[in-house]
Parts: sequence; structure tokens; C-alpha cells
Amino acid sequence: MANRQIVLDTETTGLNAKTGDRVIEIGCVELINRKLTGNHYHVYINPQRDVPEDAIAVHGITNEFLADKPLFKDVANEFLDYVRGAELVIHNAPFDVGFLENEYLLLTGKPFNLRDHCGVLDTLAMARQKYPGQRATLDALCKRLDVDNSARELHGALLDSEILADVYLAMTGGQTSLILDENDNGEGGSGGIRAHKKLTDVKDLPVILAAQDELENHNYCLDLVDKKSDGALWRKETS
Repeated sequence: MANRQIVLDTETTGLNAKTGDRVIEIGCVELINRKLTGNHYHVYINPQRDVPEDAIAVHGITNEFLADKPLFKDVANEFLDYVRGAELVIHNAPFDVGFLENEYLLLTGKPFNLRDHCGVLDTLAMARQKYPGQRATLDALCKRLDVDNSARELHGALLDSEILADVYLAMTGGQTSLILDENDNGEGGSGGIRAHKKLTDVKDLPVILAAQDELENHNYCLDLVDKKSDGALWRKETS
């Protein structure tokens, strides 16, 4: 029987669903028997509220961009159909699951348990157990496991779920240089092939300092950037 996993990430208007923050982006990639299939799910959502500037500084998703996007009620069924029966792989699962369950609560007026429809695996908890006392941010895991995250200038749900898929595969048994669709026969068939380009030489990378306006709300932005990791420990880390 095929083992179907969905690597998932969300972007939100802030850190606390219980005080009115909402989901604005969902990104998912599918793994079947530990192979990326190319069957992904990605949607932006109009949160029906303003996105604070501090959040926009993290993910770059503006109010203007979201104005014509669907409401959560418009995507609720298709999202649930996509993840049903799979195991969700999420970095700091309580955060994303809590936000998604809150969206269904707002929609139906009834408590919603995502685990009634799919399993949940928390890679943050896994990383803390596997690497005790070490940083467990997604960026730190990429560095430790030699996963290329050079395209991650801003947070984005689909990109972060793709990176997390690489991190998860590396943490749980390694990954090959090519991940093939399960239907690919290795002879140029129609199955998708995804190359994993690794960043191996960083000595020539430019150092770009933050502008003053990017530093004004530094501590709050760190809370947003680090919503899936170790908070104060991450701030204390030096290069």
C-alpha cells in the first residue's frame, strides 16, 4: 500500500489565530513512498482583514495582492479533499494545524479536528529529539543537512514546503540527487524528475546588510520569521 504524505506550510497575518489572525497562504507538496510526485496544492486566501506591515516584511504578501483572492470558504472542501487520508508533515505542527482548525471553526461554527481526516507529523519535535540542544529552525536544518535553501529570500508556503520535504527526507534516511515520480521508469518516461541542487561553496556569497527600516521592528519580525523554531535560542546563535 502506498505511503502518502503531504508536506504542508502556511503563511498567516500574525502569530495568534485566537486573537484574529488568519491564514493567507497554504502550500503543500505530495510524497508517495518518499518520492516527490509533482502533485502539489497551493492557494492564496483573502483573510478579510488587513495584513500588518510586520508580517508583510516576512512573507511579502500584501493586502493589495490578496484583495481578489478566494475566501477560505471557497477552498475549504478542496483542501480537505487533497489532504484526506494522508500524513501531514509540518514544521511546528501545532502552529499550522491550530490556524487551519480555527479557519474551519470560523466557517462552520463548530470545533474542527484536522486529525480526524489525516495524520500529523511534527518535524520540529523530530529535529529537537534528533539534535538535542541545537537549533531546529528550517534554515538551521538546511545548513546541517546540506539542503539548498538559497531561493528562500522571503517566507512562502509552497517554497517552504518544498524545502521542508528535502529536510524531512534527509532527516529520515537521506535523499538522492534525483527524486523520481513513482511512475517514472528511469528511461525518460513521463514521471517528474526533481534535481536537488546543493549549496556547497558559500565563500563568495555577498553579505547584504539590512536597511534601517528593516531593523525598526526587528524583534517582532524575529517572532514572525522564527514562528516555527526555537525563539530565544535562535537569537543567541552567532555565525
